[in-house]
Amino acid sequence: MYKVFVNDVPIILSTDKVIDHRYLSLPIKGVKIKQLIKQIEKGELSHLHLYHKKEHKLLKHLKRKLKPIVAGGGKVFNQHGEILFIYRNKKWDLPKGKIEKGETIEDTAIREVEEETLVEGLQIVKPLDLTYHVMKRKGKYRLKITHWFEMYTEYDGKLIPQRQEGITKVKWKNKKKAIKALQKSYANIKLLFTEDYFTPSVDK
Repeated sequence: MYKVFVNDVPIILSTDKVIDHRYLSLPIKGVKIKQLIKQIEKGELSHLHLYHKKEHKLLKHLKRKLKPIVAGGGKVFNQHGEILFIYRNKKWDLPKGKIEKGETIEDTAIREVEEETLVEGLQIVKPLDLTYHVMKRKGKYRLKITHWFEMYTEYDGKLIPQRQEGITKVKWKNKKKAIKALQKSYANIKLLFTEDYFTPSVDK
């Protein structure tokens, strides 16, 4: 199963013909995806499910309908267990950006975090889940596929937002502040945090 977000509304992709009575379920092969996206943007459709009997065909068909943009990004921790956030378009986000020719996706993720925050000494710890969302580029809908990596750095220097990319703040946030920031973030970013992250700690 995949979740492809239009703003914060997920389009569910799965191999099941029916998942929930609230969802409009359609075969992915024949749908006019751009019309459905417009309906979601207008608030006319909030529960959409697209299916195909073969799981590997789900993204294949979607990519045919929406030209993909591949990006890399980082969920960066420091030595204090804080997470690096950026603030852009009135939302808290994690640093990420489009892959450039000749780069590996790991190189992209590190470069984008460095460029957007000026953090140095980044090390990739492990890959995280991919996220999918629909965006508009030059008037056309595109499928943005972001490869995320957990990273670590002991950098304790100044954080400088990449203002030419619309970033106005860069902050290290502890768990309490991160949870608060995620309330003003994107649904696909929240997927990178496990449910137990949001569970209050209980002192024994």
